[in-house]
Amino acid sequence: MTPLFTIAELRAIEHAAAQRLPDGALMQRAGQAGANAALDLLPSTIDRAKVLVLAGPGNNGGDALEAAAHLGHAGAQVTILHFPPAGTAAPERIDALQRARSSPASFAAINSAADARAVASSTEWNLVVDGLFGIGLTRPIAGDFAELVTAVNDLACPIIALDVPSGLDSDTGAIVGGESTGIAVRATHTVTFIGDKPGLHTAEGRDHAGLVIVNRLEIDHELFPAAGAKLNDVALFAHCARRRRHSSHKGSHGSVAVVGGARGMAGAPLLAARTALNSGAGRVYACFVGEPPAFDAAQPELMCRSGQEYDFNSAVLVIGPGMGGSAASAEMLASALHSQSAVVLDADALNLLAGSEALRTQLAQRKASCILSPHPLEAARLLGISAADVQADRPAAARVLAERLAATVVLKGSGTVIAARDGAIVINTTGNPALATAGTGDVLSGLCGSLLAQAWPEWEAALAGVWMHGMAADLLVTKGAGPIGLTAGELIPAIRTEVNRLAADYGS
Repeated sequence: MTPLFTIAELRAIEHAAAQRLPDGALMQRAGQAGANAALDLLPSTIDRAKVLVLAGPGNNGGDALEAAAHLGHAGAQVTILHFPPAGTAAPERIDALQRARSSPASFAAINSAADARAVASSTEWNLVVDGLFGIGLTRPIAGDFAELVTAVNDLACPIIALDVPSGLDSDTGAIVGGESTGIAVRATHTVTFIGDKPGLHTAEGRDHAGLVIVNRLEIDHELFPAAGAKLNDVALFAHCARRRRHSSHKGSHGSVAVVGGARGMAGAPLLAARTALNSGAGRVYACFVGEPPAFDAAQPELMCRSGQEYDFNSAVLVIGPGMGGSAASAEMLASALHSQSAVVLDADALNLLAGSEALRTQLAQRKASCILSPHPLEAARLLGISAADVQADRPAAARVLAERLAATVVLKGSGTVIAARDGAIVINTTGNPALATAGTGDVLSGLCGSLLAQAWPEWEAALAGVWMHGMAADLLVTKGAGPIGLTAGELIPAIRTEVNRLAADYGS
């Protein structure tokens, strides 16, 4: 299980470690770690390898200078774009600069942004090392540096970022200053130091960080605090997996009722219900706000019912897919929240909640399990902010929602964030752009409901549901079925495979 640390936590760890080590030791270790990762990406004919190193004005630039010295001594043809600090440099950065100057690496003569862009664009580089700005960046990259980052992002070679891609907020995964005013290096690899960081795995992080390599810089384990955030991992939920007993029956595996399907939107609850059935629920009902169909021709095992007539105390409830915003839908949601059943709230149920303080209060006072699965716009409506505000700090938005509504919150998107009622955060690592299509959220809600019906605890059901949902998409893409054009319905048999694999590998 990989812990994730905030900037404040990392600063404290770094400060404590520095008290035990010689001056500059951490910067030297970071430079060595960056160089080692770079060497793994360079051709075996190292003397022909052309490496561009971007050394910014801060300590991240010092890390880059250390890496450049190592790469130069290893035989690579290293060119350094050096941007000195405006004020007095830290002593360790001064030492790193001296080591780089004493190495075979060369410093490009630059007097302007045009010069820096020209150097970046003038050679077919084998690798670029980004050490412009680290985790301390608080202002958008602009002006000359923005032009340089644009030129680097246009290169075809691998780009290794040291600690964090320059311009990316390592706490949130947002571009510092926002996409409209800021820019960030789009790295293929990130060697991140001391500990892993939330922002490398959510929002813009996955597109900008590439493959993340964590190097703890040999810091003593005792200096690391308990992390409030982690990356999702099978180890977090595998203990809930169960193999099927030979003597079990349909009643042994719980019932799910999917409530939704206003006129013209019957497909959404059917996707959720089919997923619930194929992921192991013993009985599944599709309950419609509108007139229910006689049966589901593609999945006749489903039982179609009128939502108004169904007993909401008799099954785990997945509420919202295709539900609409009618008065009848609001009444059904209120009845569901009044029940003693575990619930998964998605789609239109979330929009109804956003529009009703009474429903939100009712939800927050429930004792039974509850999972909310909003996308950013739905989360924004619930929080009374904009979707851009949600995306600017996804972990914080998910955490606030979980606390306010007393539920586990699954904030969907790149690097889905799962927030617990107690403030714990998990960021998911599975999934790909194939999930950016209509209906995949309905599939996820049906899967979470099915796990709840099979007696999974609320937290583990959310973690496992999100992980398997993403893994199903990853497996389909490896087989050539996407990411472009993959449909939500195609996920269902792949999820069934994942559920069975989990039970076979970890079930008791």
